[in-house]
Amino acid sequence: MKTTDSALSRLETHLGRLLVAGVAVSAASLSIGLGLYLASPGSNDSHLLLVGGLFVLMATPMVRVIVSFAEYVRMKDWFFMATTIVVLGVLAVSVLMAIRRL
Repeated sequence: MKTTDSALSRLETHLGRLLVAGVAVSAASLSIGLGLYLASPGSNDSHLLLVGGLFVLMATPMVRVIVSFAEYVRMKDWFFMATTIVVLGVLAVSVLMAIRRL
């Protein structure tokens, strides 16, 4: 089945909102965490907000790939679904290798 322009437009809209939300949540968390750190260095709350903001920022592209995969399955666009699952696999291997090195 060929992907329609409206389906692609909807996908782009969803992905755009996802990326904006991820960056906004990350920026808010990092800003608040930095403010708390400057007000009280060594605060556990500031550390949690800073780490959380970085985690959200790093997770946003991974969530984008997962949403893309789900949308391509729904649209029955098998080529892009397969391509997206390969990208997700590469991301997963990269994350697992990074965790092993910690």
